[in-house]
Amino acid sequence: MAICAVYKPQSLHSTCSISAPSKTHLGFHQKQVVFYTTSGWKTSKRSGSTNSPYVITCSVGNSQTVVIGLAADSGCGKSTFMRRLTNVFGGAAEPPKGGNPDSNTLISDTTTVICLDDYHSLDRTGRKEKGVTALDPRANNFDLMYEQVKALKDGIAVDKPIYNHVTGLLDPPELIKPPKILVIEGLHPMYDARVRDLLDFSIYLDISNEVKFAWKIQRDMAERGHSLESIKASIEARKPDFDAYIDPQKQYADAVIEVLPTKLIPDDNEGKILRVKLIMKEGVEFFSPVYLFDEGSSISWIPCGRKLTCSYPGIKFSYIPDSYFGHEVSVLEMDGQFDRLDELIYVESHLSNISTKFYGEVTQQMLKLSDFPGSNNGTGLFQTIVGLKIRDIYEQIISSKTKTPVEATKA
Repeated sequence: MAICAVYKPQSLHSTCSISAPSKTHLGFHQKQVVFYTTSGWKTSKRSGSTNSPYVITCSVGNSQTVVIGLAADSGCGKSTFMRRLTNVFGGAAEPPKGGNPDSNTLISDTTTVICLDDYHSLDRTGRKEKGVTALDPRANNFDLMYEQVKALKDGIAVDKPIYNHVTGLLDPPELIKPPKILVIEGLHPMYDARVRDLLDFSIYLDISNEVKFAWKIQRDMAERGHSLESIKASIEARKPDFDAYIDPQKQYADAVIEVLPTKLIPDDNEGKILRVKLIMKEGVEFFSPVYLFDEGSSISWIPCGRKLTCSYPGIKFSYIPDSYFGHEVSVLEMDGQFDRLDELIYVESHLSNISTKFYGEVTQQMLKLSDFPGSNNGTGLFQTIVGLKIRDIYEQIISSKTKTPVEATKA
């Protein structure tokens, strides 16, 4: 919904008309509201005519879109996290109906997930010719990204481009309407300060080099037939740009999910048992960090025993206050993996500020998506908790907006 106000002395009798939608050069849609007087306006200095209209361009649509940013390198679990997040809100997330079958967009009743690869300014051939990777800012159109994310946040539909991952080409755009929750996921959601300022909450998936290497070996060798040498070469080729343009974004994130090798098995290099940290920034509006037992204390907890089945090497939780890039944070850590997800409710009952609506909701969500990658370790647990926190943030933001009176500024 758009709210427009016009102030003019003695213009108490007026009519309002809304023109047909028009599309701007930046690929988003706008409407014009035109006010006419029925009596006595002064002659317009520009046109010399009377009864001249005031034309006001304004946003029309859902003006309460909440924007979430998710940053991570390729192959670090963004897609799995998105599926967990959209499942929290209910309704299947699917590509736009009747659109490009190679669209990267996922739409549900509440959420729209946009892949920022769609803002590549160079296709696969163009990047090869210029000698740049997709991680390089020169291969991306940040001006268009900013303008379209801002338009959607303001309630204006956009014609978003599509990067076709199958062909490596830039396909014709698709119409995206403002959702209740817009999630922008990809390599650069927090790289551009303008886009960063539009985010209501931001997450960074930080996969350590050791785990990333183990995952890529498992995926690319077992599933895609790549050689060990080619995998190493691919990782090394991307590393300079990753270090320069992607990794620094985690300093801006409100929450970081950091995936590390386990400490429960000495010299483990298989990457099957993981140690996962949920790093939560203090003082973020509408966000209260999760804690274990006693907020602000340093806690170490081994829950294995009669209430939690744990095979070797077991499970260990910890919670500490800490600092991260100069910010005060709370850090919740899980090392190890669950044998039985139905017993997770025992762990859930010892966590506070998890933003559930009923007892056992985290466990229910985990059981519902038990076949998802990471469901038996801290990646799935913390992704689920962050999804619930985002739902809570959205509800608080909407509640605060409905309580705040709309104020119009005199022109």
